[in-house]
Amino acid sequence: MKKIILTVAVAFIATIGFSQTEEELKGQLGAAKDSIAAIQGRADALQGQIDKLPGWKKGAFGTIGANISSFNNWYAQASPNNSTGNIGATVNAFANLNQDKFFWRNSGNINLGWVKFDDKDNPDDDDSFRQSADVFTINSLYGRKLSEKFAISALGEYRTTILDNFNDPGYLDLGVGATWTPIADLVVVIHPLNYNFVFSSNDAIFESSLGAKIVADYTKKIGAVNFKTNFSTFQSYKSGDLSNFTWINSLGYTLWNGIGLGFEFGLRNSKQEALNYAAVSGPAPDPTITFDNVDNNLQTYLLFGLNYAF
Repeated sequence: MKKIILTVAVAFIATIGFSQTEEELKGQLGAAKDSIAAIQGRADALQGQIDKLPGWKKGAFGTIGANISSFNNWYAQASPNNSTGNIGATVNAFANLNQDKFFWRNSGNINLGWVKFDDKDNPDDDDSFRQSADVFTINSLYGRKLSEKFAISALGEYRTTILDNFNDPGYLDLGVGATWTPIADLVVVIHPLNYNFVFSSNDAIFESSLGAKIVADYTKKIGAVNFKTNFSTFQSYKSGDLSNFTWINSLGYTLWNGIGLGFEFGLRNSKQEALNYAAVSGPAPDPTITFDNVDNNLQTYLLFGLNYAF
């Protein structure tokens, strides 16, 4: 009986000792996490000071997404024998010059994608990779500083496709106005005097016009995370049918040696492009459709895959 009581007592004491040790370790872990957060805060503050120094700042990151599959005798689906593939790639790059009296900011975005569906039981189908995404944008912003946060500026922005119908349509915005930089890494451009040149073989739908250009861009790197969001809109003074906007959001998380995971999501609205697709270039063109009755649906694209930060 004494042995049993002694054994229970030892087990109880060991349990208490283990619990105390676990609590102590948890307390040490919490203190270590607080120390890491404090160190990271100091590092971010130093990086913010470095970013404000005059000179060039350059960077780039991109995402590659791929999905390839093959089915043989998979009778549960309509095409039991097929091979499919979906490949996409996006690149975001920037080169910014900051000086005491002026700045010059340059950036570019490319998003390309291909898709394939090969029905092995249909010898007449198209088994090649076909273009599914095609976005190309570059812009250059020059500003003469009036203060730390305000500048008189001029912007040039060009947007088109490069895999198919290059510069048809193509959009070139040239304008002047003001730029506001309320916080580090955020740039807001307001140009009330902007001309939107539209290049297209279809002059009946696409038309150049004078209007206002508004751009908001936030580009930030925090540790292993690269983030960029860019909103660009042109509002025509002639007609709302000639206005458009594009909003692109990119995120890259580096895991090892520059390699990680990436995500990009884009939105676009252009009534001219919607009408051109419905009346001319779509699978069932209807020349009777006009600006007044066209379905101007929101354009979107999404890409997720491996990311590489340069």
